[in-house]
Amino acid sequence: MNLTRNLFTAALMTIVTTVLLGILYPLGITAIAQVVFPDKANGQLIERNGTVVGSRIIGQGFSSPGYFRSRPSAAGMGYDAANSAGSNLGPTNKKLIDAVTANVEAAKKENPNVAVPIDLVTTSASGFDPHISPAAADFQVPRVARERGMSEGDVRQLVGAHTEGRQLGFFGEPRVNVLELNLALDSQYPVKK
Repeated sequence: MNLTRNLFTAALMTIVTTVLLGILYPLGITAIAQVVFPDKANGQLIERNGTVVGSRIIGQGFSSPGYFRSRPSAAGMGYDAANSAGSNLGPTNKKLIDAVTANVEAAKKENPNVAVPIDLVTTSASGFDPHISPAAADFQVPRVARERGMSEGDVRQLVGAHTEGRQLGFFGEPRVNVLELNLALDSQYPVKK
């Protein structure tokens, strides 16, 4: 009799906690987030002319020479949302060393007399980092200016306008959101055809 009662109590607790913590709590938190932080709750999507072009918090690849490029992605075949992850290769792993060496050589062809910023040749932990360092943006300025028919000074001014400082003045590092910078380039200095 006691065993049956214990099994019934255990089954009832499983059902109650599943409903409370697996259904009601997530729905409640989602509802609160939609009311208090709707932009953040929906992925900080960026729209242009009624079309979603990306997210402020999820990196994406840019390959055209007239755009700033994001960090390399180790997620699946690159920026694959179904496979978000870093490479998990250690610093002495030959595969990682070869990949970084190849990335450095490719970057040096673009800008041969400048040190290559580390974030242009290594992947982020998630594979979707939307930011690059100001040094990585500056490294790309000559290519972007040349491709868009702009002066390097104008491109640097735009990079400066899109450089975010440290959070609260001391958390993190200064950074540049690549998507927002590229969208500003498109709106102010379209690519010449």
